[in-house]
Amino acid sequence: MRSTILSVTFAFVLLGILCTADAARAQGAPQIQPVTHVASLATGSIQGTVQDEKGLPVSGAVVSALGATTQVVVADRGGRFELRMLTPGPYLLRAHQTGFVAPRGQIIDVRPSARASSAISMRHSASSPVLTAGMSTPPAPIADPAPATPVDPNAPTAATNDDHSETAWRLRHARRSILKDVTIPEGLLTEDTPETNRFTPSNFIGRTVASPLASFFTDTAFSGQVNLLTLGSFDTPQQMFSPENFGRSVANLSFGAPVGEHADWTVQAALTQGDIASWILAGEYTTRAPATHRYDVGWSYSMQRYDGGAALRTVAEGSRNAGALYAFDTYSISPELTLTYGGSYAGYDYLEGHGLLSPRVSLTVSPADHLRLSTLISRRALAPGAEEFMPRVDNGVWLPPQRTFSSFGGEQQLQAEYTNHAEVEVERDIAAATVSVRAFRQHVADQLATMFGFDLPGTPAANLGHYLLGNVGDVDATGVSTGIRAAIADRIHGSVEYTVTRARLNVGDDAMYAFVLAPTTVRPTPERIHNVSTSLETDVPETSTRVLVLYRISNGFASPVVGSDRPALDARFDVQVRQSLPFMDFSAAKWEMLVAVRNFFRDSSPDQSVYDELLVVRPPKRIVGGLTLKF
Repeated sequence: MRSTILSVTFAFVLLGILCTADAARAQGAPQIQPVTHVASLATGSIQGTVQDEKGLPVSGAVVSALGATTQVVVADRGGRFELRMLTPGPYLLRAHQTGFVAPRGQIIDVRPSARASSAISMRHSASSPVLTAGMSTPPAPIADPAPATPVDPNAPTAATNDDHSETAWRLRHARRSILKDVTIPEGLLTEDTPETNRFTPSNFIGRTVASPLASFFTDTAFSGQVNLLTLGSFDTPQQMFSPENFGRSVANLSFGAPVGEHADWTVQAALTQGDIASWILAGEYTTRAPATHRYDVGWSYSMQRYDGGAALRTVAEGSRNAGALYAFDTYSISPELTLTYGGSYAGYDYLEGHGLLSPRVSLTVSPADHLRLSTLISRRALAPGAEEFMPRVDNGVWLPPQRTFSSFGGEQQLQAEYTNHAEVEVERDIAAATVSVRAFRQHVADQLATMFGFDLPGTPAANLGHYLLGNVGDVDATGVSTGIRAAIADRIHGSVEYTVTRARLNVGDDAMYAFVLAPTTVRPTPERIHNVSTSLETDVPETSTRVLVLYRISNGFASPVVGSDRPALDARFDVQVRQSLPFMDFSAAKWEMLVAVRNFFRDSSPDQSVYDELLVVRPPKRIVGGLTLKF
């Protein structure tokens, strides 16, 4: 308990240090409001099957992955398993099962936002099975051989009598004890079985009517999580402990299940109530590897309603709605060549014209082991305020719309931003690290700029969670980057990337409004932008604590200082602390506590405009806290 308190205390001290760095500058800033998203380091997963020497599934096999983090799962009846939310990097994958010889461990490379696949083959052991971990059957005394008795072919064998219950599994894999000769009471491993053979009217009805529905819920391996969160914002350390800081609560539910042996479906929903009543509903369907074609299809729909009356002039009846569809196919042409293509289509009721189409295609070639060459071409359409409607695509905290927005040009119509992006990247695995070099080129039409803390006549007050945005012109940019990600220590995984970009912003006709409010969002001359992005993640198994820190520094951020006419050297950060609560766990459900603080406005995307985050003026610090139940 003392270690847990020290871990959480250290996290809050770290948050205070990061927040105090901006305290002096923020003293003169107007009241600003929060950012809703909480970034999370892109994780990956490993999935596959466990089979015996005859190709039959091995049910109940214990599969473990040891790397930057450690996870253990049990294969289902079909021998299938999946290890989720793994920090990118190399992992040692192994499988164990009573009555089988453990195979050699496999080294699997987990990449961000990707699923690695593995097929594990086990063979039956000729020796007697071990009953429990650290406990074995003592050798029997030597006696005169008994007369041979005929063997009943229908009699159960040791393998078929092997207990696969959760209690027996925990006993098998408990830590080795110095008390090796232990007798386990039979009642401990006995599971209650209902009396179902006796005929009763209720049994008859249940079998004939409710059986299909009951089997759906009992035979389907559901999984998911429930988030109960509280949100707030602050600009100075003093405001962090203000009772007005925690202004809204969020209920979040995510659950899913496998579809046969080669696919999964997931449904997510979130709801919040406050100055802004909003909700999001989304679903996705994904197929598993290995497969020649891996499909990823999904949809989402979101609504926000502002209860502040007629403050939003551009909102019909005080509400906004948005929906999106997406579909992608990852085609494994050969083991060395993979093609991914697809796109998304989104519609926003507050934008004029047709919906927004965003196609993307990428090709990855592996000419040698541990070497990858990839290229990406995309056209990304970004609606103003899209962050308030689109769900997150990773496994981080997912929040519904929390803020309203309007154009800083008064009655000026909001326009979508279009980014044409092309890049080439080379990755090389060296021991436990991965080194990458990337070159890219962009053309952006109607670049968006975002401003917090500005109160204009006829617009909602900034303290209601409102911000201004608009288009400032077109952008042409070219750049190169180099990075490395590796396991720094046994419990620490990190990455660092340096990017230099040559960019020019061709000022548009609507940029005059942005120039009046924040001159540094309008840059008529070419500039060289230097950017350093780092991430650090650590896991403390003794206290079941995980800490994630994301930090970005650049010389191209729009200056938050009033009257400044030059971009400033500034930084963005995201700190997350997750603390498991094992004393609250029951069955397969796990409780976890979350505390997170960030001042990022947008989540990073590989094909986003270089100016998307740089032209966000005075983003507030967002604090999120609450409980998560995973099942």
